[in-house]
Amino acid sequence: MDSKRILQINSSIMGQKSFSKKLGNAIVEKIKVKYPNSTVEQLDLVESNIPHLTPETLQAMFTPEEHQTDEVRQALQLSDNLVKQLFESDIIVIGAPLINRTIHSSLKAWIDHITRRGITFGYNEAGVPIGFITGKKVYVAMSSGGIYTDEQGKSNDFVAPYLKSFLGFLGMTDLTVVRAEGLHIPVIQDMALEKGINSIVIN
Repeated sequence: MDSKRILQINSSIMGQKSFSKKLGNAIVEKIKVKYPNSTVEQLDLVESNIPHLTPETLQAMFTPEEHQTDEVRQALQLSDNLVKQLFESDIIVIGAPLINRTIHSSLKAWIDHITRRGITFGYNEAGVPIGFITGKKVYVAMSSGGIYTDEQGKSNDFVAPYLKSFLGFLGMTDLTVVRAEGLHIPVIQDMALEKGINSIVIN
């Protein structure tokens, strides 16, 4: 199959200057080389000003469908659209800059909206969680000012481990992290993005 439905998500506040966005763009371009007839849907969480969960939205998520009023359905509209978009995608490319050791709040808001019990995850009879968003390939385009792949930096990286853990919980276990790191370190910053782009392998 030479076509894939690619969902490219950006969570950087730096606009076109964003290194994670540039790295994500490079991943998308390499995917399109492998799958020439692919389509790309863009979702910029910062530009769209994705809202954080409110008490009303959270309550709506736990309202059985048969009890949902027009007001409840309206509260769920964004979440429903994001979940639908995710299920319809084959490959998800997430731009995730490391900010203060973790993800930007817009990406956390997106995760909260797609986490829906009975829709994107559930539990088996033994109480073990089961993710329902399966069959997806996820690439995380991660940028950082420092180095977080060495022994000293690993304990301060709450981006890659968190995304691997939680997206895996939802069923997206095939996840690859591509890094542009050391972007604020003088001796390596000029080559950091190029090194990250050169490390991209599409599988």
